[in-house]
Amino acid sequence: MTLPPPDHIRQIEASGCQQMVGFCTELDPRDGSFRVTLELGPQHLNRIGVLHGGIVATLLDVVCGNTASAYFDRAEHPFVVTVSLNISYVAAARAGRVTATAQAKGGGRSIAYVNGELHGEDGNLLATATGVFKRIRG
Repeated sequence: MTLPPPDHIRQIEASGCQQMVGFCTELDPRDGSFRVTLELGPQHLNRIGVLHGGIVATLLDVVCGNTASAYFDRAEHPFVVTVSLNISYVAAARAGRVTATAQAKGGGRSIAYVNGELHGEDGNLLATATGVFKRIRG
């Protein structure tokens, strides 16, 4: 059974990609942190029965991009685009819930540098990411 998020957690409106893949994006407005979770199903697995690398990349891109957006402005949540995203695949997952988190490491007025991690339900590290994100103005 999945419990509802605590009162201070706000779920972000679902995009088309989010609806298709089925992940949940949550914002903690107290510190601007994001968390992306996904309950794994057969549609998320590759032909050998493990979480598809493209889904891993999607989850890390989403959490890192949202974290970059909050780095620029927590209240307005401006649009950002991914300039680069480097992923290291560490371990495989076959079932359960995976959770992606990220942390802004610095940047300037239009570029943010973000590190992310994807963990399995058991807490094992599945993948890491480093990304560069550009703020879109206007």
